[in-house]
Amino acid sequence: MPDFSVVEATALLARTPSTLDAQLRGLPTIWLHASEGEQTFSPVGIMSHLVNIERTDWLPRLRIILDYGESKPFDPVDRFAQQDRNTSLEQLLDDFARLRAENLATLRSLNLQPADLIRRGTHPVFGPVTLSQLLATWTVHDLTHLHQLTRVLAHQYREAVGPWRAYLGVLRCQGHSAA
Repeated sequence: MPDFSVVEATALLARTPSTLDAQLRGLPTIWLHASEGEQTFSPVGIMSHLVNIERTDWLPRLRIILDYGESKPFDPVDRFAQQDRNTSLEQLLDDFARLRAENLATLRSLNLQPADLIRRGTHPVFGPVTLSQLLATWTVHDLTHLHQLTRVLAHQYREAVGPWRAYLGVLRCQGHSAA
């Protein structure tokens, strides 16, 4: 298993906005508000979540680790808080791209060193966590929601594919979007 690398993580994090933009911008509305059922996220809901978390989670927690270490626990993050439901998908995509670019520029400007990556903070549920774990989680969080988005979209044709459903793993994947 490779060690965590800020450079490798940011290479993926930088691509998430354009990946989401390519997958979602211009899709018919029926796709954008589809979900896997009650209390699950639609593509618009996923984007609202990503914008909210981009504002409230990664960089604020990174700063707490750098400024306070374990002496100040992270503020809890409401994983289900959503932005204004009247925000268009296009605005959410644009906001996410802007916030991500700003956050990555800030991250790069910190010029984190190996000693910084092992610094610890206090998560309100998990207890002690390292800065590298936080950054790795940010990266995998993106991948989780890219997976979720693909699964939500595929779910819309679960019946339409007929017997091929047996070969389409995305239709058999257990959901992760339930509250």
